Amino acid sequence: MTRPTKDTGRSAWLWLGVAALLAGGPLVMDGYALTLMTLVFLFAFLGLAWNLTLGYAGILSLGHALFFGVGGYATAVLAEKYGIVPWFGIPIGGLLGAALGAAIAWLGFRFAVRGVYFALMTIAFAEFTRILFDHWDTVGASGGFFFHKLDDDASKLVNLRGSGTLFYFGFLALVTATYFLTRWMINGKLGFYWRSLREDPEAAQALGVKVLRMQMLNVAISAFLTGVGGGMFALMNGSLFPGTMFGMSMSIEMIIAPILGGLGTLSGPLVGALIVVPVREFSNEIGRSAGIFGMNTLVYGVLVLIIITFMPKGVGPKIRDLVTGRRRGKPGGKDHA
Repeated sequence: MTRPTKDTGRSAWLWLGVAALLAGGPLVMDGYALTLMTLVFLFAFLGLAWNLTLGYAGILSLGHALFFGVGGYATAVLAEKYGIVPWFGIPIGGLLGAALGAAIAWLGFRFAVRGVYFALMTIAFAEFTRILFDHWDTVGASGGFFFHKLDDDASKLVNLRGSGTLFYFGFLALVTATYFLTRWMINGKLGFYWRSLREDPEAAQALGVKVLRMQMLNVAISAFLTGVGGGMFALMNGSLFPGTMFGMSMSIEMIIAPILGGLGTLSGPLVGALIVVPVREFSNEIGRSAGIFGMNTLVYGVLVLIIITFMPKGVGPKIRDLVTGRRRGKPGGKDHA
């Protein structure tokens, strides 16, 4: 089983320093840059959540949009129809996501549905839920679910319905808190248990690890965080559509950042998001300027393929090696910084 590198604490101070610098972003950024960085924080946060499954426990899920959508719709419906403020609605949405994640993990791993087959099962659950919400009038069906606008500033703060700056700080706080939460988990017993599952589940079970329990816990925590992200996204967006919240494209979007940044690393999702979001916006702009339908997808895909081809372990580990002066071929574990 791969042990984590010794934690010297430098990476934690580095993250705090970066977060402190980013906290001053609204002072120097225009509206477009602020929105772009908010999306970077969103996908870095979602990447950290998804990275818990494949990066640390070896569990491949391609249907995390299920938890994202459930968290978003739960937050919206509780706020609009029952008057429950998002400060309570978001955790409730996250808990619903966690319950679904644990149930799917139990169903899959209890009956030995693993690997790509488990991934297909998560896709099926997400697609089934998308179709259900497409025909469910209570949540707006395919026409979408919309928030009412709030006028006074006090209500905006209580209901988390403010300007872009509010969500900039909100997602910055989320990604920072999740970084330290993940750091704490992977450097403790949970991290050792999850890595043992990733390396060899049968050997882990023989050594006394409660495999099914650890798998369920891993997916549940990841689903909870993803559901929280869905709730915040719903508040920021102001409207929800089943195709957006539960669609396969959302599941793919949230896994690209950790894959490009470096699976099984803490810095990978943020590094990946810093690449993915600007590249996506850049490719969209090229597509619009050229007036060629689908060109944005082509440009985006080519750039992603280039990164994967030349840096298969991710951009984060490559940057770390360059900074530390580590020579090619020198042995070293995964980056847990």
